[in-house]
Amino acid sequence: MMLEIYLVMTVAASAVSQEAEEPVSYTQCTEGYEYDPIKEVCTDIDECALVSDACKGGMKCINHYGGYLCLPQNAQIFVTNGDESSQPTDPDPQTPLNPLNPTNPQNPQTRTQSNHRGVAAGASQCLPGFTLDEQNYCQDIDECSQGLHTCNADQICYNTRGSYTCQCHPGYQKHGEQCVDRNECMLSHYCMHRCVNTAGSYYCECKDGYQLASNNHSCVDVNECDLTQPCQHQCFNLLGSYICQCDQGYELAPDSVSCVDIDECAFSSYMCQYVCINSPGGYSCVCPEGYQLQRTRMCQDINECDTGHECREDEMCWNYYGGHRCYPQNPCQEPYVLTSENRCSCQSTSQGACRGLPQSIVYKYMSIHSERTVPADIFQIQATNIFSSAHYTFRIKAGNDGGEFFLRRFSRVGAMLVLTKSLEGPQELIVDLEMITQHTAMNYRSSSLLRLTIIVGPYPF
Repeated sequence: MMLEIYLVMTVAASAVSQEAEEPVSYTQCTEGYEYDPIKEVCTDIDECALVSDACKGGMKCINHYGGYLCLPQNAQIFVTNGDESSQPTDPDPQTPLNPLNPTNPQNPQTRTQSNHRGVAAGASQCLPGFTLDEQNYCQDIDECSQGLHTCNADQICYNTRGSYTCQCHPGYQKHGEQCVDRNECMLSHYCMHRCVNTAGSYYCECKDGYQLASNNHSCVDVNECDLTQPCQHQCFNLLGSYICQCDQGYELAPDSVSCVDIDECAFSSYMCQYVCINSPGGYSCVCPEGYQLQRTRMCQDINECDTGHECREDEMCWNYYGGHRCYPQNPCQEPYVLTSENRCSCQSTSQGACRGLPQSIVYKYMSIHSERTVPADIFQIQATNIFSSAHYTFRIKAGNDGGEFFLRRFSRVGAMLVLTKSLEGPQELIVDLEMITQHTAMNYRSSSLLRLTIIVGPYPF
């Protein structure tokens, strides 16, 4: 046997929307309804659509106002809106009922249930909000279209069965009989960052570094690096901002976007050994004449005697720090003769020509840096022929008028020349170092001279 269920949904004339003073922040609905902020009304929640397994045991879910029903799969459902009878069959199709003059006393209950057009059973007139039509049926009066309403000019009239309701425009809400602006920014967090209320509406704003998304509510990051290219050199995007960086050799200016050159030469005098030259984004070191740059900052002496010089064939080239000089290959002067490289001996046949003179003179050359730290051992002198019965004496015979040198004896047959005062170049000094040999067994005395030429370079490197 087929199960038949009738759901009769009627709208009575007394169901007119209430127009009492509406709280400014009213957004709550009864159970089974949810608030629609756009229409500003409570709408039914379709639990059958939201809950997939609302009904158990093979029952089907039927949504209902404020809830839902679980019915058998074979149930027949008849839903009426109040304009038609909820009975499955007409009691007397040949004799239609007249709501003004009911003539079917056999079924008064049917007349009462069928009376949904604004007239009570047995009444001679319609309820307020209805009017009789040509067939003596009560039809709803549309007060809104006929101008029979009392809504204010800033309100919208909505017709209802048997009455009407006055509602405010979107963005407004009732306060007493007046429509006042609804501050959406205070009701809910519509906006991600900032909400700005306006008359009847609102709009969203984003913080600096963000922009409104397509939904006009969310905020998305602005990639300033791609959009405006604010940085002079390198730009790195951040959430809500960006940061600029400069290429090597530059630093950020106070405006945090421009780049200014770093003067590396101003950092320290030790950036270069000689001269530092600043350039955009870097620097370079240069060396003085007679030097070449070694790696990036050091200066190395150029040995002109190996790379090319202008000395004559009878001259020898002597390289020193920062330059070179030409000296005669035969420095001997009468009565001395050249006996070996840089050695002059007195071998005159003239009687008495070598008397009182050193037996030999050896010429030596050396170079030192300018402003060399002192004291410093710079040259060693030592006897070449050593006799057990001989006594050796060492002294500075010439070239030490300013007291720049000191001869320190370190053994019986040797002494060390010590620089005691710092010398500034360029300059050349000639120092004669004498060695006196006293033969005690043979009662014989002789001397030899070492003529040392010291060339002080122009720079301390």
